[in-house]
Amino acid sequence: MPDEIAHMFDGSAELLVALPEHKVPLDGGNRDSQNDLFALIRFGDQTCAATVEGKVSEPFGPTVGEWYAEPSQGKRERMRQLCDLLGFDDVPPFHIRYQLMHRTASALIEARRFKTDEAAMIVHSFSAARMWFEDFATFARLFGAEVSPDLSSMVVLKSGQRLRLGWATGDEDFLKC
Repeated sequence: MPDEIAHMFDGSAELLVALPEHKVPLDGGNRDSQNDLFALIRFGDQTCAATVEGKVSEPFGPTVGEWYAEPSQGKRERMRQLCDLLGFDDVPPFHIRYQLMHRTASALIEARRFKTDEAAMIVHSFSAARMWFEDFATFARLFGAEVSPDLSSMVVLKSGQRLRLGWATGDEDFLKC
């Protein structure tokens, strides 16, 4: 496990399993949330179900407003599921990035499935300029979390489920060919 991901957890973290391009079914429509990486991580006496979203300079896809414009019944079903999982009473502000919602929901779904102590959604960014960090920070504030690069923030959702949000800065040497 890269050090920058391990540092998102308290104590020494151990990677138990990692599944690249892991798909998590969501209500409404026929497209699963395809996560760059799903990992089960052990730290101390705790286990975490984590989705890791790798980024360099690309954005987190469309905003909620763009994705939810004139929503079909399937999109309404999906949005209802996402809001329920994330503990939102209503559709979030339209400037929020939709990808952050469904990647985080994926972690929560898998945490329940694997009966882990917590869920985590970590952005593993290889952008020296920390492109799109502000979109991530804006999303985290919906939960009352203040995030900083290379640190994680823990929140407890209305459901009682624990959620860790983190932005890990990756080693730019991995971008060199």
